[in-house]
Amino acid sequence: MLVTGASGMIGLHVVRRAIQEGYRVRAMVRPTSDRSALEDLDVQMVEADLGQPETLAPAVNGVQVVVHAAAHIGDWGPLEEYRRINVVGLEHLITALEREPTLRRFIHISTLGVYAGKDHFGTDETVPPDYHGLDGYTRTKAEGELILRQHIEQFGFPAVILRPGFVYGQGERHSIPRVIENFASGRIRFLGDGMKVLNNTYVGNLVDAIFLAIDNEKAVGEIFNIRDERLVTRQEYLNTIADYLGKPRPGKVPLWLAKLVCTLVEAWARWTGRRTPPLLTRARIKFMALNLDFSIEKAKQILGYQPRVDFQEGIKETLDWALAKAPSPRADR
Repeated sequence: MLVTGASGMIGLHVVRRAIQEGYRVRAMVRPTSDRSALEDLDVQMVEADLGQPETLAPAVNGVQVVVHAAAHIGDWGPLEEYRRINVVGLEHLITALEREPTLRRFIHISTLGVYAGKDHFGTDETVPPDYHGLDGYTRTKAEGELILRQHIEQFGFPAVILRPGFVYGQGERHSIPRVIENFASGRIRFLGDGMKVLNNTYVGNLVDAIFLAIDNEKAVGEIFNIRDERLVTRQEYLNTIADYLGKPRPGKVPLWLAKLVCTLVEAWARWTGRRTPPLLTRARIKFMALNLDFSIEKAKQILGYQPRVDFQEGIKETLDWALAKAPSPRADR
């Protein structure tokens, strides 16, 4: 098995599960990747970069299964930076793999963010992606899916597309640390009443879906939404973190005001050429304010997917890991 993005949260969990399942694992990492978490594992590490197609042949040579977890992530930055990895890099990888007669399954980790940036109430896989997107990440993940589907339909490429939501668990180094920092600075607020649900996806539940898809012939060529069984409101999400940290629960900002401020701060950030995201972006409003309920009935019926870990269990594990890595915000707990 080849795992791309092996040093990231999803990739690392896949590597560990694959070892438990008896796979011989090849971990694809970039020359600059922090591979410390992989060093004690029984894996073959291979350096390759999706942006440099000439490096891919040794990585894919003789592989039977690929879990493609590598991506350029985030909600701010030039579109072409995302497209270079999430679209062009994906096509480089597919092209290299199509020369490998041993390949039997390619698991592509996409995102529920490919759907339109609006309220969702049980949206299923028959709804088409939004190819405009709210940010470079979601737009290019939708474009990447389009490229992959062309190879599935025209060349019989043996791929499965999984669309998780907000993935959390041990190793989550982006959203949860940012929330912890915002609690520490007192900047965290509910946008609106906080009663709309989040598309929470515990990483272990996602990994279950990945391994179900590897050996299920009915999954080939299909797309599956993946999330936890029980979705949580933003109130449960943030109040749980507040209680864990010993911080006051957040107040509320009217959604109309947040949207107005977002328009202004995004415009200013773009005009000034800001490289890091401002406090409010359209993607963050989507994450914190929209109803993100996507159906997982197809995954249940075809894959036999049954999410095992509930948010309350998974978020405690996530916070334990995050605070062990950065203990100072917990000092006044």
